[in-house]
Amino acid sequence: MKEPLSFEKGRVVQSTQGRDRGNFFLVTEEAGEGLVMIADGDLHRLDHPKRKKTKHLRAKPVLIDFGTIRPEGGKVQDSDIRKTLEAHGFTRERSLRKEG
Repeated sequence: MKEPLSFEKGRVVQSTQGRDRGNFFLVTEEAGEGLVMIADGDLHRLDHPKRKKTKHLRAKPVLIDFGTIRPEGGKVQDSDIRKTLEAHGFTRERSLRKEG
């Protein structure tokens, strides 16, 4: 039987419930039993990640090491998260928010 994917730091996940349904995120940390903190670098930034139940997320088979996001060193930034998700083919859904 296939082993379910874990929700560890660096796992790419897709939201299945809520206003952010369909969008892709990166797990930034585990926040307790059945909860994780997620960020996409746009609506949910690294300084204020979203707390989400794991039952409302679908784990993808991509695990990104935070050390490889910024190989030159330094703190990982929101733009790094956005670029990494796009580089792996995970584009975000268009929001209803007006741009500009």
